[in-house]
Amino acid sequence: MATGSEASKAAETVVDWHKQDSKRMLHAVYRVGDLDRTIKYYTECFGMKLLRKRDVPDEKYTNAFLGFGPENTNFAVELTYNYGVDKYDIGTGFGHFAIANDDVYKLAENIKSKGGKITREPGPVKGGSTVIAFAQDPDGYMFELIQRADTPEPLCQVMLRVGDLERSIKFYEKALGMKLLRKKDVPDYKYTIAMLGYADEDKTTVLELTYNYGVTEYSKGNAYAQVAIGTNDVYKSAEAVDLATKELGGKILRQPGPLPGINTKIASFVDPDGWKVVLVDNTDFLKELQ
Repeated sequence: MATGSEASKAAETVVDWHKQDSKRMLHAVYRVGDLDRTIKYYTECFGMKLLRKRDVPDEKYTNAFLGFGPENTNFAVELTYNYGVDKYDIGTGFGHFAIANDDVYKLAENIKSKGGKITREPGPVKGGSTVIAFAQDPDGYMFELIQRADTPEPLCQVMLRVGDLERSIKFYEKALGMKLLRKKDVPDYKYTIAMLGYADEDKTTVLELTYNYGVTEYSKGNAYAQVAIGTNDVYKSAEAVDLATKELGGKILRQPGPLPGINTKIASFVDPDGWKVVLVDNTDFLKELQ
Protein backbone atom coordinates (compact mmCIF):
# COMPACT_ATOMS: atom_id res chain seq x y z
CA MET A 1 0.00 0.00 0.00
CA ALA A 2 1.28 3.46 -0.93
CA THR A 3 2.13 5.82 1.91
CA GLY A 4 0.71 9.33 2.06
CA SER A 5 3.98 10.80 0.78
CA GLU A 6 4.12 8.30 -2.10
CA ALA A 7 0.55 9.11 -3.12
CA SER A 8 1.31 12.82 -2.98
CA LYS A 9 4.39 12.33 -5.14
CA ALA A 10 2.36 10.34 -7.67
CA ALA A 11 -0.19 13.15 -7.85
CA GLU A 12 2.57 15.71 -8.41
CA THR A 13 3.96 13.57 -11.24
CA VAL A 14 0.53 13.55 -12.89
CA VAL A 15 0.31 17.34 -12.66
CA ASP A 16 3.74 17.60 -14.25
CA TRP A 17 2.57 15.32 -17.06
CA HIS A 18 -0.38 17.58 -17.84
CA LYS A 19 2.05 20.50 -18.20
CA GLN A 20 4.20 18.55 -20.67
CA ASP A 21 1.41 16.95 -22.69
CA SER A 22 -0.10 18.35 -25.89
CA LYS A 23 -3.75 17.58 -25.31
CA ARG A 24 -6.33 18.75 -27.83
CA MET A 25 -10.02 18.14 -28.31
CA LEU A 26 -10.27 16.09 -31.52
CA HIS A 27 -13.94 15.37 -32.20
CA ALA A 28 -17.38 14.70 -30.74
CA VAL A 29 -19.12 11.45 -31.65
CA TYR A 30 -22.88 11.12 -31.98
CA ARG A 31 -25.49 9.09 -33.82
CA VAL A 32 -27.80 10.22 -36.62
CA GLY A 33 -30.69 8.56 -38.41
CA ASP A 34 -29.88 9.54 -42.00
CA LEU A 35 -26.22 10.19 -42.69
CA ASP A 36 -26.60 11.73 -46.15
CA ARG A 37 -29.34 14.06 -44.89
CA THR A 38 -27.16 15.28 -42.02
CA ILE A 39 -24.10 15.74 -44.24
CA LYS A 40 -26.19 17.82 -46.63
CA TYR A 41 -27.58 19.91 -43.76
CA TYR A 42 -24.18 20.59 -42.17
CA THR A 43 -22.45 21.45 -45.44
CA GLU A 44 -25.23 23.59 -46.92
CA CYS A 45 -26.63 25.24 -43.78
CA PHE A 46 -23.56 25.52 -41.52
CA GLY A 47 -20.84 25.65 -44.16
CA MET A 48 -18.93 22.63 -42.83
CA LYS A 49 -16.82 20.42 -45.06
CA LEU A 50 -17.04 16.64 -45.35
CA LEU A 51 -13.53 15.64 -44.26
CA ARG A 52 -13.73 11.87 -44.60
CA LYS A 53 -16.18 8.99 -44.59
CA ARG A 54 -15.75 5.31 -43.79
CA ASP A 55 -18.11 2.37 -44.02
CA VAL A 56 -17.65 -0.65 -41.75
CA PRO A 57 -20.08 -3.27 -43.12
CA ASP A 58 -18.84 -6.04 -40.82
CA GLU A 59 -20.06 -3.99 -37.85
CA LYS A 60 -22.97 -2.42 -39.76
CA TYR A 61 -22.18 1.28 -39.36
CA THR A 62 -20.86 4.24 -41.33
CA ASN A 63 -18.94 7.26 -40.00
CA ALA A 64 -18.63 10.74 -41.50
CA PHE A 65 -16.28 13.42 -40.16
CA LEU A 66 -17.21 17.06 -40.75
CA GLY A 67 -15.74 20.36 -39.66
CA PHE A 68 -14.38 23.72 -40.72
CA GLY A 69 -10.73 22.73 -41.11
CA PRO A 70 -8.45 19.68 -41.36
CA GLU A 71 -8.62 17.20 -38.49
CA ASN A 72 -4.92 17.51 -37.71
CA THR A 73 -5.55 21.08 -36.54
CA ASN A 74 -9.31 21.52 -36.06
CA PHE A 75 -12.15 20.00 -34.06
CA ALA A 76 -14.65 17.86 -35.96
CA VAL A 77 -17.96 16.11 -35.48
CA GLU A 78 -17.99 12.35 -36.07
CA LEU A 79 -21.44 11.27 -37.19
CA THR A 80 -22.34 7.62 -36.83
CA TYR A 81 -25.07 5.89 -38.80
CA ASN A 82 -25.97 2.40 -37.59
CA TYR A 83 -27.59 0.34 -40.35
CA GLY A 84 -31.36 0.40 -40.06
CA VAL A 85 -31.60 2.77 -37.08
CA ASP A 86 -33.30 6.04 -38.02
CA LYS A 87 -34.05 7.62 -34.64
CA TYR A 88 -32.30 8.17 -31.30
CA ASP A 89 -33.10 9.66 -27.90
CA ILE A 90 -30.92 12.71 -27.19
CA GLY A 91 -31.89 12.75 -23.51
CA THR A 92 -31.91 15.74 -21.17
CA GLY A 93 -28.19 15.92 -20.35
CA PHE A 94 -26.74 16.86 -23.72
CA GLY A 95 -27.07 20.57 -24.40
CA HIS A 96 -25.69 21.79 -27.70
CA PHE A 97 -22.74 22.32 -29.97
CA ALA A 98 -21.73 25.86 -30.91
CA ILE A 99 -20.53 27.50 -34.11
CA ALA A 100 -18.76 30.86 -34.15
CA ASN A 101 -19.45 33.05 -37.16
CA ASP A 102 -18.74 36.69 -38.00
CA ASP A 103 -22.38 37.33 -39.07
CA VAL A 104 -24.98 35.27 -37.21
CA TYR A 105 -27.86 37.15 -38.89
CA LYS A 106 -26.62 36.10 -42.32
CA LEU A 107 -25.91 32.55 -41.17
CA ALA A 108 -29.41 32.17 -39.72
CA GLU A 109 -30.97 33.45 -42.96
CA ASN A 110 -28.91 30.94 -44.94
CA ILE A 111 -30.05 28.11 -42.68
CA LYS A 112 -33.69 29.10 -43.13
CA SER A 113 -33.29 29.48 -46.90
CA LYS A 114 -32.03 25.88 -47.07
CA GLY A 115 -35.00 24.59 -45.11
CA GLY A 116 -33.23 24.48 -41.76
CA LYS A 117 -34.85 25.31 -38.42
CA ILE A 118 -33.95 28.36 -36.32
CA THR A 119 -35.34 27.98 -32.79
CA ARG A 120 -34.05 31.35 -31.52
CA GLU A 121 -33.75 34.26 -33.89
CA PRO A 122 -30.44 36.19 -33.89
CA GLY A 123 -30.08 38.92 -31.32
CA PRO A 124 -28.07 39.99 -28.27
CA VAL A 125 -28.09 37.81 -25.17
CA LYS A 126 -30.21 39.18 -22.36
CA GLY A 127 -28.18 41.71 -20.39
CA GLY A 128 -25.25 41.56 -22.82
CA SER A 129 -24.09 42.44 -26.31
CA THR A 130 -23.03 39.10 -27.80
CA VAL A 131 -25.31 38.16 -30.68
CA ILE A 132 -26.46 34.54 -30.71
CA ALA A 133 -29.07 32.33 -32.35
CA PHE A 134 -30.01 28.66 -32.07
CA ALA A 135 -30.52 26.15 -34.86
CA GLN A 136 -31.78 22.58 -34.71
CA ASP A 137 -30.53 19.87 -37.05
CA PRO A 138 -32.76 17.13 -38.55
CA ASP A 139 -32.10 14.74 -35.63
CA GLY A 140 -32.91 17.35 -32.98
CA TYR A 141 -29.36 18.31 -31.97
CA MET A 142 -29.10 21.98 -31.01
CA PHE A 143 -26.42 24.33 -32.31
CA GLU A 144 -25.76 27.70 -30.74
CA LEU A 145 -24.62 30.26 -33.31
CA ILE A 146 -22.28 32.82 -31.74
CA GLN A 147 -21.26 36.04 -33.44
CA ARG A 148 -17.51 36.33 -33.17
CA ALA A 149 -14.74 37.86 -35.27
CA ASP A 150 -12.52 35.54 -37.28
CA THR A 151 -11.52 32.51 -35.25
CA PRO A 152 -9.21 29.57 -36.02
CA GLU A 153 -11.91 27.21 -34.67
CA PRO A 154 -15.53 27.91 -35.67
CA LEU A 155 -16.78 24.64 -34.11
CA CYS A 156 -16.20 26.08 -30.70
CA GLN A 157 -18.25 24.42 -27.93
CA VAL A 158 -19.69 21.16 -26.65
CA MET A 159 -22.24 21.86 -23.90
CA LEU A 160 -23.10 19.17 -21.36
CA ARG A 161 -25.22 19.41 -18.22
CA VAL A 162 -23.76 18.25 -14.90
CA GLY A 163 -25.12 17.68 -11.41
CA ASP A 164 -22.28 19.20 -9.38
CA LEU A 165 -20.37 21.94 -11.18
CA GLU A 166 -17.51 22.30 -8.70
CA ARG A 167 -16.91 18.56 -8.76
CA SER A 168 -16.91 18.54 -12.57
CA ILE A 169 -14.48 21.46 -12.77
CA LYS A 170 -12.07 19.70 -10.43
CA PHE A 171 -12.45 16.45 -12.36
CA TYR A 172 -11.59 17.93 -15.76
CA GLU A 173 -8.70 19.91 -14.29
CA LYS A 174 -7.23 16.85 -12.56
CA ALA A 175 -8.12 14.13 -15.07
CA LEU A 176 -7.42 15.99 -18.29
CA GLY A 177 -5.39 19.05 -17.37
CA MET A 178 -8.06 21.44 -18.65
CA LYS A 179 -8.09 25.05 -17.53
CA LEU A 180 -11.12 26.84 -16.11
CA LEU A 181 -11.44 29.69 -18.60
CA ARG A 182 -14.45 31.40 -17.07
CA LYS A 183 -17.45 30.79 -14.89
CA LYS A 184 -20.76 32.63 -14.98
CA ASP A 185 -23.77 32.45 -12.69
CA VAL A 186 -27.15 33.45 -14.13
CA PRO A 187 -29.53 33.55 -11.13
CA ASP A 188 -32.43 34.96 -13.17
CA TYR A 189 -32.51 31.71 -15.14
CA LYS A 190 -31.20 29.54 -12.28
CA TYR A 191 -28.08 28.12 -13.89
CA THR A 192 -24.30 28.41 -13.76
CA ILE A 193 -21.87 27.65 -16.57
CA ALA A 194 -18.16 26.89 -16.63
CA MET A 195 -15.97 26.96 -19.73
CA LEU A 196 -13.00 24.59 -19.72
CA GLY A 197 -10.37 23.92 -22.36
CA TYR A 198 -6.75 24.05 -23.44
CA ALA A 199 -6.66 27.59 -24.83
CA ASP A 200 -8.77 30.76 -24.86
CA GLU A 201 -12.36 30.42 -26.00
CA ASP A 202 -11.81 32.34 -29.21
CA LYS A 203 -8.86 30.11 -30.16
CA THR A 204 -10.13 26.56 -29.63
CA THR A 205 -13.03 24.24 -28.83
CA VAL A 206 -14.12 24.22 -25.20
CA LEU A 207 -16.38 22.22 -22.93
CA GLU A 208 -19.28 24.26 -21.58
CA LEU A 209 -20.55 22.58 -18.42
CA THR A 210 -23.95 23.73 -17.22
CA TYR A 211 -25.42 23.31 -13.74
CA ASN A 212 -29.14 23.98 -13.39
CA TYR A 213 -30.05 24.88 -9.83
CA GLY A 214 -31.22 21.84 -7.89
CA VAL A 215 -30.84 19.32 -10.72
CA THR A 216 -28.32 16.58 -9.95
CA GLU A 217 -29.09 13.95 -12.60
CA TYR A 218 -29.93 13.90 -16.31
CA SER A 219 -30.89 11.22 -18.81
CA LYS A 220 -28.18 10.42 -21.36
CA GLY A 221 -30.35 8.90 -24.07
CA ASN A 222 -28.57 6.92 -26.78
CA ALA A 223 -27.74 9.61 -29.33
CA TYR A 224 -24.72 11.56 -28.08
CA ALA A 225 -21.72 9.27 -27.50
CA GLN A 226 -18.45 10.93 -26.46
CA VAL A 227 -15.66 13.45 -26.92
CA ALA A 228 -12.22 12.34 -28.11
CA ILE A 229 -9.10 14.08 -26.79
CA GLY A 230 -5.61 13.66 -28.21
CA THR A 231 -2.64 13.04 -25.91
CA ASN A 232 1.06 12.32 -26.36
CA ASP A 233 0.80 9.26 -24.10
CA VAL A 234 -2.47 7.47 -23.34
CA TYR A 235 -0.82 5.45 -20.57
CA LYS A 236 0.33 8.49 -18.58
CA SER A 237 -2.91 10.33 -19.25
CA ALA A 238 -4.92 7.32 -18.07
CA GLU A 239 -2.98 7.41 -14.79
CA ALA A 240 -4.21 10.97 -14.26
CA VAL A 241 -7.78 9.91 -15.00
CA ASP A 242 -7.47 7.00 -12.58
CA LEU A 243 -6.39 9.33 -9.76
CA ALA A 244 -9.24 11.73 -10.52
CA THR A 245 -11.88 8.98 -10.58
CA LYS A 246 -10.72 7.67 -7.21
CA GLU A 247 -11.13 11.12 -5.69
CA LEU A 248 -14.12 12.54 -7.52
CA GLY A 249 -16.00 9.69 -9.18
CA GLY A 250 -16.25 8.37 -12.71
CA LYS A 251 -14.76 5.15 -14.04
CA ILE A 252 -12.12 3.86 -16.43
CA LEU A 253 -13.96 1.90 -19.14
CA ARG A 254 -11.05 0.76 -21.27
CA GLN A 255 -7.48 0.50 -20.05
CA PRO A 256 -4.91 2.10 -22.37
CA GLY A 257 -3.71 0.02 -25.29
CA PRO A 258 -3.90 -0.42 -29.08
CA LEU A 259 -7.17 -1.04 -30.88
CA PRO A 260 -7.30 -4.37 -32.74
CA GLY A 261 -6.77 -3.98 -36.46
CA ILE A 262 -5.64 -0.34 -36.62
CA ASN A 263 -3.28 -0.30 -33.60
CA THR A 264 -4.27 3.21 -32.54
CA LYS A 265 -3.69 3.44 -28.81
CA ILE A 266 -6.69 4.66 -26.83
CA ALA A 267 -8.19 4.65 -23.34
CA SER A 268 -11.73 5.57 -22.33
CA PHE A 269 -13.58 6.62 -19.21
CA VAL A 270 -16.71 8.29 -17.92
CA ASP A 271 -16.72 11.40 -15.74
CA PRO A 272 -18.72 11.64 -12.46
CA ASP A 273 -21.91 12.39 -14.44
CA GLY A 274 -21.43 9.49 -16.85
CA TRP A 275 -20.19 11.53 -19.84
CA LYS A 276 -17.74 9.47 -21.88
CA VAL A 277 -14.29 10.64 -23.00
CA VAL A 278 -11.83 8.74 -25.20
CA LEU A 279 -8.11 9.47 -25.04
CA VAL A 280 -6.33 8.98 -28.38
CA ASP A 281 -2.59 8.82 -29.03
CA ASN A 282 -1.65 11.92 -31.05
CA THR A 283 0.89 10.17 -33.29
CA ASP A 284 -1.44 7.27 -34.02
CA PHE A 285 -4.28 9.67 -34.80
CA LEU A 286 -2.18 11.45 -37.43
CA LYS A 287 -1.31 8.09 -38.98
CA GLU A 288 -5.03 7.29 -39.21
CA LEU A 289 -5.61 10.52 -41.10
CA GLN A 290 -2.98 9.57 -43.65
